[in-house]
Amino acid sequence: MVAGALTATLVAVGSGTVASVGVAAAAPALSAPAATQAGAGAVLSNVEWLSDRKVALWIDSPSMGTPIQVQVLLARDWNITPDAKFPAVFMLDGLRATDEENGWTYETDAEAFFADKNVNVVLPVGGESSFYADWADQDNGRNYQWETFLTQELPPILEGQWRTTQTRGVVGLSMGGTSAMFLAARNQGFFDFAASLSGMLTTTSLGMPQAIQYAMIDAGGFDSRAMWGPPSAPAWAEHDPYLLAEHLRGVSLYVSSGSGTTGPYDQPSDIPGVSTNYAGMGLEILSRLTSQTFATKLNTLGIPAQIVYRPSGTHSWPYWEFELHQLWPQLANAIGVPVDKPACSAEGSIGGAAAANGWIGDCLTPAYQVAGGTVQDFRFGRIFDGGSGAQPVAGRIGGEYSRTGGPGGALGFPTSPELGTPDGRGRFNHFQNGSIYWTPQTGAHAVGGVIRDEWARQGWEGGPLGYPVGAEVPTPGKDGAVQGFEIGAMYTSPANGTHAVQGEIMRKYAETGWEGGWLGFPKTSEIPVKDNGRFNEFEAGNIYWSHATGAWTVELGPIFDAWEREGYENGRLGFPISDKFAIPGGVQQNFQFGYVTVMGDTVEVH
Repeated sequence: MVAGALTATLVAVGSGTVASVGVAAAAPALSAPAATQAGAGAVLSNVEWLSDRKVALWIDSPSMGTPIQVQVLLARDWNITPDAKFPAVFMLDGLRATDEENGWTYETDAEAFFADKNVNVVLPVGGESSFYADWADQDNGRNYQWETFLTQELPPILEGQWRTTQTRGVVGLSMGGTSAMFLAARNQGFFDFAASLSGMLTTTSLGMPQAIQYAMIDAGGFDSRAMWGPPSAPAWAEHDPYLLAEHLRGVSLYVSSGSGTTGPYDQPSDIPGVSTNYAGMGLEILSRLTSQTFATKLNTLGIPAQIVYRPSGTHSWPYWEFELHQLWPQLANAIGVPVDKPACSAEGSIGGAAAANGWIGDCLTPAYQVAGGTVQDFRFGRIFDGGSGAQPVAGRIGGEYSRTGGPGGALGFPTSPELGTPDGRGRFNHFQNGSIYWTPQTGAHAVGGVIRDEWARQGWEGGPLGYPVGAEVPTPGKDGAVQGFEIGAMYTSPANGTHAVQGEIMRKYAETGWEGGWLGFPKTSEIPVKDNGRFNEFEAGNIYWSHATGAWTVELGPIFDAWEREGYENGRLGFPISDKFAIPGGVQQNFQFGYVTVMGDTVEVH
């Protein structure tokens, strides 16, 4: 029961079937879902750490033929027990799901709420108007095969390096509430718990296919006939939670809806009981009616469920956030995790750092040992102590720190708290062996070793390169490394040292094939010359640039030697205005005030 609300707990009361007006009573004969026919085979193509316990996974889906993003909130004990596995909670979005972020983390406090829960929270991203179903046809540029993806392609990836068990719950709101129920029914044994918050729990009753069609057109211009065919097609019945209710036996069920009248999270209009969220009123009334019909069916079948009819409230996120908090004890019990976090306290140097950084929230774990020091997890980050003082690391910087291996990785322990950059654009933490810099535009990236040393010598983010935009990576097929920055890149190789290439010279370098092309690695950073020009030396030549002439290569050899004898850009030839090019019997390169030809062994300056 939930205090202050009208609740009804349905229990088994006997057998039989009751059909509501306009709702088919017979359960459809389910064909095998496309998921069981397609099989797995999805590939994890990219991982982005958004915090120390929030990751974005990009998964190449064979069924949908495109990368699908799934964000995962990792369990409370993910770091303290690195060998443990955790149950999963799938959180399904509403009709207007975006391709950037699942609405549960964008619109509600779900990330903070689940921080102290020992579950891996699975957040599919995208699927606007999809109902998380396998569609009959492509539409609006999308090949929706969500049931296959969620139940066949995604689980092997979650159960691998993401340490997720086969114990699962699913929570959905609106469209996602409908989907939570039919996915649990169509894939018996896949979910141990299913919750519908303001879902439409009949799809074939009188007028519902038409209502769904209208809503899908309004949310992205999708056609429900591409999803399940015309309303008379069998697929509509095969995805109707009411008709599939029998297949939900054994699943812990939670169903809630408001009444559509103005509630505590609504802005009232001038009409008593009517909010300014007119569309939300109508949708919640429809959810209430279909939820009541569904609950009656469960009652008739003797399938227990927690049914919560709220006395007010519209179809909107604040009510679903509230409902998530209310359903948690039932969800936790269904998937076998504690409802409450264990007791913990922050003490010693870590306790002092926590007190000085109140934004980090309450502790989630006790302090525990890692190689070289101590760490403790908090609701909004972690605090590390490597022996020279405790420092907090959080947010996107905390995610990049986890990606690089944390204190056991290349960076070592933090040596500073998170600080703001002088230009006000970004944030950073320093570590024993490097730094992590973040801005909203560039993301969070570690900079370490000789690349950081040279970047620092040039002025950090205030220097010519700006902020890092990627990780340091080995150069393909050559002994060296490169890291991208806003205005260029920093290259390092044992034979040539560490040097920056930037701007128009960088663009010209790209045309030659980077370090793998004929120029090879840079031997200097950019050097100023007359008329505000610039040049870099490379292993096999130079690139020169000026405002008047642009950027051009000069290869080491006879043309370069002739130009050198004339005084480079300061001599009578001036800056290059072309690369070397072929002419009959030889090669030529043009300069501002003349050209050089090489014909066999003859070099001429014109």
